[in-house]
Amino acid sequence: MTFSPAKSTLLGALLGMAALGTPAAKAEDTPAPSIAIELSAAEDIDGACRMSFLATNSGAADVDQAVYEVVLFGANGGVAQLTLLDFRDLPAGRPRVRQFQFAGMACRDIPRVLINGAATCSGLPEGGCIDNLLLSTRTGTELIG
Repeated sequence: MTFSPAKSTLLGALLGMAALGTPAAKAEDTPAPSIAIELSAAEDIDGACRMSFLATNSGAADVDQAVYEVVLFGANGGVAQLTLLDFRDLPAGRPRVRQFQFAGMACRDIPRVLINGAATCSGLPEGGCIDNLLLSTRTGTELIG
């Protein structure tokens, strides 16, 4: 079978477009890298609530710095405190424990913690620290985002 030059060019373009579509389909099947944050412990220490978080970066790239805007809700359900938590560096594939103390607050008086957004995310594309954020808790305090 022979094709005219115009048909050969069209056929080549269509085959090229089909080949380009294949990697994109595979990329959609691959789960996006994510950061998982678990509220592992909450304990009262010297008039403050100390919360321990386990953070894991499942992506291929290191996060140089991750700072999250966090809202602590009080026992009455209202906002008790809005703060920034610096999780510092999160190396790819390696868990890190970070602890934060909230002065003047008892842990029992913090029923819910909201990860409101990422104030800083160095090392990942825009939205990389928040878009696929996985949250869990091992305490009586709810962790939401």
